[in-house]
Amino acid sequence: MISPLTRRDFLKLASLVPLFSVKWPAFLNETRASLPDQNNPNILILVFDALSAHNASIYGYQRETMPNLARFAQRAMVYHNHYAGGSFTSSGTASILTGAYPWSHRAFHLHDTVTDSFIKKNIFNLFKDKGYYRIAYSHNLLVTSLLYQFRQDLEAFTPTRDLCLVDDQFADRLFPNDFNVAFWSEWLITRGGETFPSSLFLSLMDRFLRSRHKQEVIKEFGELFPRGIPSLHNMFFILEDAINWLMEQLVTLPQPYLFYFHVLPPHEPYTTRKEFIDIFKDGWKPEAKPARFFSEGFPDDFLIKNRREYDEYLAYADAEFGRLYDFLLGNGVLDNTYVIFTSDHGEMFERGIRGHVTQTLYQSLTQVPLLVSQPGQRSREDIYTPTSCVDLLPTLLHVTGQAIPDWCEGEVLPGLSSSAVNHQPAIFTVEAKSNPKQAPLTKATLALVNDQYKLVHYFGYGDHQDDYELFDLLNDPEELQDLYDTKKSTASELKDLLEERLRSANQPFT
Repeated sequence: MISPLTRRDFLKLASLVPLFSVKWPAFLNETRASLPDQNNPNILILVFDALSAHNASIYGYQRETMPNLARFAQRAMVYHNHYAGGSFTSSGTASILTGAYPWSHRAFHLHDTVTDSFIKKNIFNLFKDKGYYRIAYSHNLLVTSLLYQFRQDLEAFTPTRDLCLVDDQFADRLFPNDFNVAFWSEWLITRGGETFPSSLFLSLMDRFLRSRHKQEVIKEFGELFPRGIPSLHNMFFILEDAINWLMEQLVTLPQPYLFYFHVLPPHEPYTTRKEFIDIFKDGWKPEAKPARFFSEGFPDDFLIKNRREYDEYLAYADAEFGRLYDFLLGNGVLDNTYVIFTSDHGEMFERGIRGHVTQTLYQSLTQVPLLVSQPGQRSREDIYTPTSCVDLLPTLLHVTGQAIPDWCEGEVLPGLSSSAVNHQPAIFTVEAKSNPKQAPLTKATLALVNDQYKLVHYFGYGDHQDDYELFDLLNDPEELQDLYDTKKSTASELKDLLEERLRSANQPFT
């Protein structure tokens, strides 16, 4: 194991970034909404992007991908059937932050943000009157877009680039007063391999210096990350820097604080650290699953290789989480802090599909980890009741003695309610990338989980105008047997429930 890396001398390379400098709008509010209440617990929400519960060893996965998360689990509540609200970053993260499903907050397109009516319906705003110091950071610019919407409810918002080694994002520097428009415009241009004209960069020298900077970073970190330095959205980063920064913050922040910390690993590309390469080259092959809906045609051997590289990247993320966990233990943070570990969505390597940008809603994509450590908790509790990411916001309001607004669509999590909860209402996952934002859902995929059964409805697609799947998750957790045509009574009951909820969600747009 290598020694921990510092935040690094990459700041010494600041002279190599553009020849101009434009600051973002101020994200640091000068006054608190109210005086802090030192009796309130701190809240630390840790989101590791694209982490499927199916690949986490604490949930019975074949490979020991997350031994450090297993250590944390010994003093946490472990939720075994926890679901994302959406199937990719924008929809899944917005559901965590608002306590509402995508059909309500409407952030269900790629690179999307919540509708205007939800800008103030977020976790940071709801903790303002309790005197919480509210701070957020994410590696993922899609999350940064959401945080930018909520910036007036944050006292500290660190831009993504502050913890990156290389930053090739330009548009928000040129148009600093509207990050979301700038980011969206730049993505539309660069996704096709195009680049901005050099006149926008002020000089060709700027482009040369950026290229030189990138090469120096690759030279410095290339041996540590032989598959490539972790990156996304034209940014290079290492998780070590973000974890170091988080630990620095936790010992200096005013208390109580609400800290939302969202990192990219194990999101693709799966560029793990050197010591984790090939640790799972064990010859294991998961059971092949039939392709039915929206297969991308990837062969099993390709998917098996990608799954292995994902697992190795997951082990790297777990190692850095382990370093953070040791810090939390050593500094007494767990004594007065709710620590939540979760993800915004999962990742698929089956049925001809790789990744998460798909219209399907299979378990590997929708089932994500959730572990909650209460202040001072010393033992593990396992909870198998199905739960949703929209339950997190009402739960945190409940445990801090606050009222839950009526627009929250979640429930207080089992085990954290003041009364015994043995049954949760039906929970949902919404995929609607192809549906107009301000319109009824007529082209989408919806999943409903009720007790042991899961119903999936595909509608409005060319070849799938009105298709269903039904699975018994208790007896068939791998979703190999579709029961829709054989278990008609259960299918009909769940179909009625789903249609009723869809009508309610569509009502404001009809």
